[in-house]
Amino acid sequence: MAPPVFTVDSQESAQKKTQVHLLPCRIHHDGNVDPIDTYWNPSESQDQIKTAYLRGRKLHGKAVKLPSGYYGSVAEKSKPKKSVQSRREEMAEDVELEDLEEPLETGAMQGKATFDEFLIWGHESTANASEDPYVRSMEEWISFAEQIHSYPSAEISDNKV
Repeated sequence: MAPPVFTVDSQESAQKKTQVHLLPCRIHHDGNVDPIDTYWNPSESQDQIKTAYLRGRKLHGKAVKLPSGYYGSVAEKSKPKKSVQSRREEMAEDVELEDLEEPLETGAMQGKATFDEFLIWGHESTANASEDPYVRSMEEWISFAEQIHSYPSAEISDNKV
């Protein structure tokens, strides 16, 4: 079975910024909620702590900035713009391709907006970014990505010789 093909088109979202909230709950709704102010109206205190109420529960939030050079992207599932078959025909002109008996699975996402920070919320107290599994996994992934996409330094190379 061939691996699925997945594309993300984010050309139109490059200019649009958004605010992302990481809530300590699950909301089983994926449609529009208008007007949003009825359900979500955070306020900010003088010490940069945000407070909001969601279904009667008090939440405290704190902004977490993404590292320099990184940004987040909000994407939505969409239909692929160009068929995989026509892409394969274009590639066939340049290289020899094996004929696959099974059609390729395709998926596409459309970039809607970008962000450079997100708000992490906790019940009754400010969420601790060092203990939050989502924040820790993001930090670990960035560290891992930097290590596998970097070149070895001269000092490390000299010591191995």
